[in-house]
Amino acid sequence: MSSTEQLHLRKATISEIPVIWEILQDAIEQRRLDGSTQWQDGYPNEVSIKNDIENGYAYVYTEKESVLAYAAIIFDIEPAYENIVGKWLSNGDYTVVHRVAVSKTAKGKGIATKLFESIEGLSVQNNVYSIKVDTNFDNIPMLKILDRLKYTYCGEVYFRGSARKAFEKRLI
Repeated sequence: MSSTEQLHLRKATISEIPVIWEILQDAIEQRRLDGSTQWQDGYPNEVSIKNDIENGYAYVYTEKESVLAYAAIIFDIEPAYENIVGKWLSNGDYTVVHRVAVSKTAKGKGIATKLFESIEGLSVQNNVYSIKVDTNFDNIPMLKILDRLKYTYCGEVYFRGSARKAFEKRLI
């Protein structure tokens, strides 16, 4: 069995909050070291993770039992996306991806790319054929992933007073 067959996307559990929070803290620190303003104001935090789990949004990407990455995957409307400065590719149902973070132990192994590919698969399983995502203008690693996976830049959306680059990928 190849190592990629051991990679698995599943819903997170409450007991995983500490490991997820550790992964997010590493990502927050990496954003700071990269000179980014993203995630430098106390968000996301442990309450964000708990809310994600309670809402059914929290997913972990695992290899065997080891958590390699975290993402909030939302099969619902993102209110901030209703007011895009620009134009989305589609107006139907979409999957929203927020709070993506990869464990520092898995950095440089293409895990974030594989995570997004798994999210695309999960979307199709749920009969949702569009993914919308946003990121900070200075989050270079995420911008590179979105480019590699052929996400289309659609404009800007605003979160908590800040502009974010908005992207969409149609899955059919």
